[in-house]
Amino acid sequence: MTTALLALLGSMAVVAPAALVSPVAFAAPPPAHAHATAAPAAPATPILPAATLVDGVTAPVYDYADAIRESVWVVAPDLDGDGVEDQIAVDIIRPAELATNAQVPIIMDASPYYLCCGRGNESELKEYDADGVIKKFPLFYDNYFVPRGYAFVAVDMAGTGRSTGCTDQGGVSDIESVKAAVDWLNGRGTAVNAAGESVDASWSNGRTGMIGKSYDGTLANGVAATGVEGLETIVPIAAISSWYDYNRYQEVPKSYNYPSGLSRSVAQNRTEPVDCSERLAWMDANDGDETGEYTDFWAERDYRDGSHYDASQITASALIMHGLQDTNVKTRNFSTWWDVLGQQGVDRKMFLTRLGHVDPFDSEREVWVDTLHRWFDHELMDIDNGILDEPMVSVEVAPNEWEHSDQWPISKARTQQLNLHGDGTLVLGRKGSGAASFINSPTMREAQAVLPGDNPNRLLFTSGKIKHDIRLSGTATVDLDISHSADTGQVGVALVDYGAAERVLTTGDGAMTLDTETCWGVSTPEDDACYREVAKRVDSTDLQVLARGWARLDGAGSHQVTVELAANDVTIEAGHQLGVVVVGANRGWVVTLDDDATPYEVNVRTSRLNLPMSGPMAGFARGKVLTPQITEGTIAQPNAQQLPR
Repeated sequence: MTTALLALLGSMAVVAPAALVSPVAFAAPPPAHAHATAAPAAPATPILPAATLVDGVTAPVYDYADAIRESVWVVAPDLDGDGVEDQIAVDIIRPAELATNAQVPIIMDASPYYLCCGRGNESELKEYDADGVIKKFPLFYDNYFVPRGYAFVAVDMAGTGRSTGCTDQGGVSDIESVKAAVDWLNGRGTAVNAAGESVDASWSNGRTGMIGKSYDGTLANGVAATGVEGLETIVPIAAISSWYDYNRYQEVPKSYNYPSGLSRSVAQNRTEPVDCSERLAWMDANDGDETGEYTDFWAERDYRDGSHYDASQITASALIMHGLQDTNVKTRNFSTWWDVLGQQGVDRKMFLTRLGHVDPFDSEREVWVDTLHRWFDHELMDIDNGILDEPMVSVEVAPNEWEHSDQWPISKARTQQLNLHGDGTLVLGRKGSGAASFINSPTMREAQAVLPGDNPNRLLFTSGKIKHDIRLSGTATVDLDISHSADTGQVGVALVDYGAAERVLTTGDGAMTLDTETCWGVSTPEDDACYREVAKRVDSTDLQVLARGWARLDGAGSHQVTVELAANDVTIEAGHQLGVVVVGANRGWVVTLDDDATPYEVNVRTSRLNLPMSGPMAGFARGKVLTPQITEGTIAQPNAQQLPR
């Protein structure tokens, strides 16, 4: 952030964080029949307000305290099948000075979490006054961007908050309910206020940018995949691009009946309870837990190449952010999304940290806000600030060490094959011989499986020491020729970096909330712009799991399977060794398909690690692994029951 902007922020009057207020009565949705029958005409030529620039970015010249705060209910189709059109609650804040003489662009965060679980590191909820008027928006977007000439819009996804309908775990109801809000802002929909009076969005210039972390960012991905006109850009943070890749690993569920469980969770505290039991039962009957297969259920929830939505419809640009140690929304969700967006030729940038499921506003606050500010200025205000001329991708390859490039995976990355050998070594070039076997253990934890030494319940193959730093960039895979005697078998694979180094830990997703605060925007007594700072948990550890993957093995006998591991981009230091760990059941990470002491055998002659990397391969030869000690935070904890938030 520039010195001038920091000076501007420092001169703003900010208020100390307000005390928590008691809940107030929420305004109920207006009667379902009380809506206009015709959509307002879209502006023939959207007009951008004159922006006041300081150092090339929009400056905070509009009053936040007296900004217009209002709620409308956008009319959506009958998404829950009860015969009544759904009504989607949309809370709005916009500059009062521009109410009658300009049209403004919109920053939207659509979410299922505004009343059930909260948003951001401090789990903020929407708050309303006694008349049902919004007085507190979660997060900093409103405080920061409204004074700069933007409107901020917070949408309650169908089935949550003050909206009607039922939740749908990423399906048509979720996506179409939010798309309806984008349509209304672009002059194509209808909406009413709490009194049932028709309301148009004549103040909108029809240009919307969607942002959000996890489920919120997932909604942005899904709405973009509808190709809706007026959605100019998306900023998906730790977001899902295919719900199959959130709930499954090559036909192995992370837990059973997860879609219905998530849908129940996000519907908590909604103001208009609706009986969605029929929908939840349908989810349980159709989620395919029994086979783990990619069915029509999952195709509906696939925004890359699904049955309802797909990347070919996307016209919105994208600023993608993800943590490379995110074990909640796994990294395949960003890596494949990045690829398909590139194939569509949309403008895109990406920001990858070494943390887990953490918003960059918490981990890289100043850099992130500056990037986000310039991104929205360019994409929504047409301000020529050169942001698309900068490197496309920024990656934290080691704690606080960043690399920048115009391609991801990096252009220097080449896939190298390291072959598995029966003596437990991982060798470049020469194929192995013989076989290696282990006994499945349904109770073994990952922390036990990755330790060197004798362990009859897993296989460990290790390389020799690496003489030079190398960089893993992309998605590693492991080809296995594996056999077993179970009716339904399973295999888990972990890629491990053995060697002492300073690393971002996995405890708390690698983040630690501090007592200090910084302020980003203008505060009011009801809605402050100040948030606690966050530090990275960095310490020396003796090993780190770089990537994991699992696969189902139906039927007894031999299986040739390629296990895809989570995408990563990380520096592996000279003197370290790489290890491939092979297990059967993986307690806590995925469901247990094989709960017996089943013998598994790997034909090492036809099994190998395919490693996308840059740097010299010297040192990838036979060698005994070091004996690391498990340090707190080295081994990530399973997350089967986490919410994508």
